[in-house]
Amino acid sequence: MLRQRFVLDTTALTDSMAWESEGATSICEGMNAILDRVAQARLYLGISCYIPYPSVYNEIKDFSRHNNCDSEVLSKVDTWLVKKTPDRYKVKVPSKIFYEYVDYMRSRINKGMNISEEAIWESVSRCIALSESGASLREMKDEIERETVGSIIRKFREKYRSALRYGILDSAPDIDVLLLAKDLDAAVVSQDLGIQRWSEQLGLRFMESRSFPVMIREYMGARGHGGMPTEEFEENRMI
Repeated sequence: MLRQRFVLDTTALTDSMAWESEGATSICEGMNAILDRVAQARLYLGISCYIPYPSVYNEIKDFSRHNNCDSEVLSKVDTWLVKKTPDRYKVKVPSKIFYEYVDYMRSRINKGMNISEEAIWESVSRCIALSESGASLREMKDEIERETVGSIIRKFREKYRSALRYGILDSAPDIDVLLLAKDLDAAVVSQDLGIQRWSEQLGLRFMESRSFPVMIREYMGARGHGGMPTEEFEENRMI
């Protein structure tokens, strides 16, 4: 089997559908299960899994700690995931990608502005309708804050988040995943729609997080769940 490389986003370990497919019932148990699959891929299949350092590595550490996972999770991260910093100065990205990204961001920002304007007009219209009831401002204050403005803000946040975050690269770790995959000629593993979209733009191989442990299981099944000869094991352990 040809040796393969994968660059993992944080969602490769934290996506609920990925770890539920491993029979896990909690996030910590799920991360452990997926890391066990990564270990199998490393030892028996010659597959190397990378994470950008320190950006994604720190994200995974923080996520693990915030969910009160035990030290075994981080121990497996340090053991089975290769930590590497992408070469941000030498990785070449076509200028057309920047042009398309700026154009895409402009359309997203304009959509967010339209959503903001709609929320303002709806808020004003509802307040005017309330004022026509003849009640005093003190009497209307609670209803305006809780029922009128409060509900509009909740709806606005949901629409605005969807408009500006869907398909967007909105963090340094996202960019590091793409750069490292480009640097290594590796496949990207993520559930993030922004990373998926721009992986396609950069011509990178892409796999959804929830499909990654399934792929390893299929490979292991094709091998009859067996190991590899000692010489091959020693060679892959050093990769």
